[in-house]
Amino acid sequence: MTNEHDRRRFLSGAMAVAGAAALGTLPAGTARASTPGGYPFGLGVASGDPTASGVVLWTRLVPRLFEPGGGMPATPVTVDWQIAADPHFRRVVRDGTAWALPSLGHSVHVEVDGLRPDGEWYYRFRHGRHLSPVGRTRTAPADGMGRLALAVASCQAWDNGFYPSYRHMADEDLDLVLHLGDYVYEGGVPADGGYRHTPTPDVLRAAPRDLARWRMQYELYKSDPDLQAAHARFPWTVTWDDHHVCQPTTQ
Repeated sequence: MTNEHDRRRFLSGAMAVAGAAALGTLPAGTARASTPGGYPFGLGVASGDPTASGVVLWTRLVPRLFEPGGGMPATPVTVDWQIAADPHFRRVVRDGTAWALPSLGHSVHVEVDGLRPDGEWYYRFRHGRHLSPVGRTRTAPADGMGRLALAVASCQAWDNGFYPSYRHMADEDLDLVLHLGDYVYEGGVPADGGYRHTPTPDVLRAAPRDLARWRMQYELYKSDPDLQAAHARFPWTVTWDDHHVCQPTTQ
């Protein structure tokens, strides 16, 4: 892609300041339910599967990690979203309100369309008085042609160590991250966090056996700040593999 390099640089510190300063400009939601506990956007934001005219935006409300339901009430709640052509949200091009449903772990998937091809966009969410981090994403070229700067990742077992590769990746100027699988592993996590030497909550030490525990497994992985930074910096395309599907075994 041939856009100017400096136009595509993502200044994470400026994003945080801009997001906080413009809190009052977001559209009002409807039928709100209060969120108990703390900050609901602790798992960050992400985007993915870009096309020439759109992209999918993601977040999940989890005010309390590693609790059933993430500490959210067992009722649907609303989340406001915006996508803008500038990091300060002075040129908002799309906005709306999405439902976060308990059946989906209060996750939000917004399929944005009608964007300019080969463009750089900034997005954020709000729930109640809380504003999410600001993410940066891109749309694909209209003709599918052009140079593409991408990174490839795979096999990120949380207890095998920290994620410095994602920290370095977030400093690059990329168009897309392609994750080839093993985004999450299905085993329990050692009490000492394995090579991270980080104490692990008791609920994570046994392998997942139900949906609620699987969601906690993803919470653990997505709580990593370097992984969050790479998700917020670029759109991702993620493949499925055997660690995402529970398969029966034969003796």
